[in-house]
Amino acid sequence: MITPDKRAATLLDWLENEIYLNVNSFQLASSDASFRRYFRAIHPQGSYIIMDAPPDKENTEPFIKIAALLKRSSVNVPSIYYKNLQQGFLVLDDFGSKCLLDVLTVNNADLFYENALNELFKLQTNTCIKNANLPNYDKALLTEELLLFYDWFTQKLIGKTMPENIQQDLNKILINSALEQPQVCVHRDYHSRNLMVLDSKAIGVIDFQDAVIGAITYDLVSLLRDCYISWPAQRLETWLSNYYQRLFENKMLNVSFATFKRWFDLMGLQRQMKAIGIFSRLHLRDNKSTYLADIPRTMAYVKQTCQDYPELDEFYHWLKLQILPVYQQKL
Repeated sequence: MITPDKRAATLLDWLENEIYLNVNSFQLASSDASFRRYFRAIHPQGSYIIMDAPPDKENTEPFIKIAALLKRSSVNVPSIYYKNLQQGFLVLDDFGSKCLLDVLTVNNADLFYENALNELFKLQTNTCIKNANLPNYDKALLTEELLLFYDWFTQKLIGKTMPENIQQDLNKILINSALEQPQVCVHRDYHSRNLMVLDSKAIGVIDFQDAVIGAITYDLVSLLRDCYISWPAQRLETWLSNYYQRLFENKMLNVSFATFKRWFDLMGLQRQMKAIGIFSRLHLRDNKSTYLADIPRTMAYVKQTCQDYPELDEFYHWLKLQILPVYQQKL
């Protein structure tokens, strides 16, 4: 049993005295890049995960709404058993403590990625976006995310300002590519730290509260070009090609693989730039500097994509001359 802080003590009191849970053990299970924390409560019948989301900093309503939406789509997300919206507490299924990143090896990756892609396929094909009442991943939101890179990484971490014309041209290329794609339900953080491996080797999906309606390649690139683990290009291409074929056969898209691959690459660049901006902000603003270690892998994706597409030459030239020499000294 942990020695609880004030909020943890309030949470434990609620569990024991309002929902009458006989708690044998109460331990911090994890925290994330937001203000949320997760506790594991062991009780005679099993265990629960308890979300602690301070209501002045986090809103639990999107999590509740999207959990119900994805349940209806047969996506394997946690059930919610008890709620305390005033305090920001939720009692959830316990999906265990092993995330996909913890178990991936060269030998088991095909199995686990197949299972993860099966859950993604259900999310994309079973979720009716007309009735989902989710925000759109529109030009304004895509632009706002790219600003994270320009503001927190290039300006505040590196000390450089990207020329306005290069920024505008890059934004146009990336945003137009995202908006011309088929629009589906997007988890928005579908990567190896938000996919839990259950005892059956099935995948449990968590951290979906920021879901939107957006580009069909977004979650796919989050998974296959993960900021926390990378794979050889040939293996990634096989996973990508197989998933493309599945979407094509189910009439989710009607473009060539070359077009789909371009969408995937440019969507990846947008996401990777956003991630680098967020990692920089976590370091500079929130004193969470461990995320700096994930920038080199993420930047490697950025460099590779720039090398593959001539329309990105101007941005890549500026990146090589102005950013990479300074960035390599800072990290």
